[in-house]
Amino acid sequence: RAPDSVTVNTSGDKEPVYRDCVKQCVRTNCTGARLRGFQSAQPQYMALTGWTCRDDCRYQCMWTTVGLYQAEGYSVPQFHGKWPFARFLCFEEPASALASLLNGLACLLMLLRYRSTVPRQSPMYHTINAFSLVSLNAWLWSTVFHTRDTYLTEKMDYFCATAVILYSIYLCCVRTLGLRRPGVSSMVGVLLILAFTSHVSYLTFVSFDYGYNMAANATIGMVNLLWWLCWCWQNRRTLPYWWKCGLVVLLLHGLALLELLDFPPLLWVLDAHAVWHLSTIPVHFLFYSFLIDDSLYLLNTEKMGVKVE
Repeated sequence: RAPDSVTVNTSGDKEPVYRDCVKQCVRTNCTGARLRGFQSAQPQYMALTGWTCRDDCRYQCMWTTVGLYQAEGYSVPQFHGKWPFARFLCFEEPASALASLLNGLACLLMLLRYRSTVPRQSPMYHTINAFSLVSLNAWLWSTVFHTRDTYLTEKMDYFCATAVILYSIYLCCVRTLGLRRPGVSSMVGVLLILAFTSHVSYLTFVSFDYGYNMAANATIGMVNLLWWLCWCWQNRRTLPYWWKCGLVVLLLHGLALLELLDFPPLLWVLDAHAVWHLSTIPVHFLFYSFLIDDSLYLLNTEKMGVKVE
């Protein structure tokens, strides 16, 4: 087979042309004087984010392989489980990194608004603050991961996303049961911590199984969805803001279906994952609007000695 032709491979990193290209590039450019020249010419922001000579070879050879695929009429392949993205500065997936950052900023903005609007005496105040910090941490790691995909950043992105879903279940538990039965929410909290620890331990020490991780997150996500929706349905006649909560959980789970589109990036930048992250930015404003309304309601009912719904 000629060295400038390709076989039909859904994984471009398994393509012999790609592998040969990387080997040749590393052999030529990543040793001795050539390596020192690469390091001296490399922008500081690239070095600080961990881009090596070998990584640069993989990046350049990826586009060489993509060009060959397109020239021979084949569909664009994925590399190492991901679509090819045009790197911007040090950002490996620019659109997803920007979307994650904007989600984090939206979360931070609404947390500050929550703190300025809701008195600390509100029964859910500290639980909601803790949930916000867990969410901010997740969006931070999502931004870092989409900036630079490494073993550590991938794990932190996945684990922190799971932590948000589990804490949302805990938040729902405190709101529906814990205000009247604190012992119940404490027991659920312990179970959720054990579930999270087991999940992380399995993925870290046994096998980083993408299928298992997706199934686990889908399962706890469904628990979260159904629990919140049940609460919304039970309070639809007594709480005028119930629809905000219902719409938020339906939007979050509905928008996650965008991931199923999984198309090659438009302009080599915008893929289904980035579209999903971009679409969730407005949801923060609606969710915190619900949290503010509900926290003020709880504060007022506590002052009046009314039973919490």
